[in-house]
Amino acid sequence: MKPNTQDTSSILVVGAGPVGAAAALSLAERGYQVILVDRAPPQPGAAAFGMDVRNVALSPRSAALLQNIDAWPRQAAAYRSMRVWEERGSSALDFAAASVNRQELGWLVEVWPLLERLWQRLEAHPKVQIVLGATQRVTPGQHGVVLTLQQAQAGADAHQAAPVDLSADFLIACDGASSAVRENLGVPLRHWRTGQMALTTVVRTQHPHGHTAWQRFLLDGPLALLPSKDPHLCSIVWSQSEDKARARLALDDVDFCRVLTRASEGCLGEVQAVGPRQAFALHQQLAATAYPHARALLLGDALRVIHPLAGLGVNLGFEDLQALLDFLPPDTDLGTAGRWDKYARQRLLRSELVLRSLDGLRRLYAQDNPWVGWLRNAGVGWFGRRQWLQRKAIEEATGLRDLSA
Repeated sequence: MKPNTQDTSSILVVGAGPVGAAAALSLAERGYQVILVDRAPPQPGAAAFGMDVRNVALSPRSAALLQNIDAWPRQAAAYRSMRVWEERGSSALDFAAASVNRQELGWLVEVWPLLERLWQRLEAHPKVQIVLGATQRVTPGQHGVVLTLQQAQAGADAHQAAPVDLSADFLIACDGASSAVRENLGVPLRHWRTGQMALTTVVRTQHPHGHTAWQRFLLDGPLALLPSKDPHLCSIVWSQSEDKARARLALDDVDFCRVLTRASEGCLGEVQAVGPRQAFALHQQLAATAYPHARALLLGDALRVIHPLAGLGVNLGFEDLQALLDFLPPDTDLGTAGRWDKYARQRLLRSELVLRSLDGLRRLYAQDNPWVGWLRNAGVGWFGRRQWLQRKAIEEATGLRDLSA
């Protein structure tokens, strides 16, 4: 099946998470006929205190992209400052939105309300067709690409599902870290294990968060407390060794709150209550190219997966999308040979820089050598006294400035 159009290019977008859904809506808004493919519609996840436990920290650049397609969720909670300190150090870094003439550094956004808003827009858009099914095969050709899906029929089990071929002029893969499109196209992948897990949840704290994101670098991994709209609720992202993560998942709520209060040095007083806890293994990976075929691109986690310590993962995916929109050729074939070479080089360079920087930062803070700690602490103090350098760091972290551009 192919979109019913004679005068516009058709695009298959595979993967309907935040990046894929935003890509489909952005391209439809530009007049392209879009087929959005995923296994199933999004569903609400675990919740605590009225919040989705799944959260993402979005940069001003990501916010602008979502606002441009009228997909900004009302639950977004702005944070205006950030405090960073470490387990073995006396120096801390404080970042303020006012230093870069902004009212906010970013927003904590719940995943379910974001996806719900995106899908409301997609289902009502006349240029979007949503197809549910699992990718079986990708067949790119000179004049188009065919995606073969396994679709479950009503009342039938998976073994009775009938394969369906979808055809379009171009394909964009946003289908995550285990991308079936990437695998079908035979794209080589570099993979790094970190030996860590990320424990996530939502907590209620004694003192208000003050619209501040708090991050403490522990020897075992960074702990982040990200502020929500409720002044006493924070989303937790705690990277740690796999053994400690499993042990902390097994604690009862009272003991976990006590452990978290100590780990955060009581920066918001006592942790008084905790929601459902989840943990997932952390790894980093990078595909060999963002442009595996003249008629296919990889975006978001299909291209790279990074450590969550800086909250850049989904923002890099939205960066990919914005760069794609900036490179869109007017009134020409999207699959012209070499059309996306420059785009692919820039996105791969950006990915390499971020991966190496985050891995280096993680390793630096994991060093318990006292001399390394002393030098690290002195460096933090030196950095904290250079306001111009802090401004540049904020601009890079928030997407207002791209070092790889």
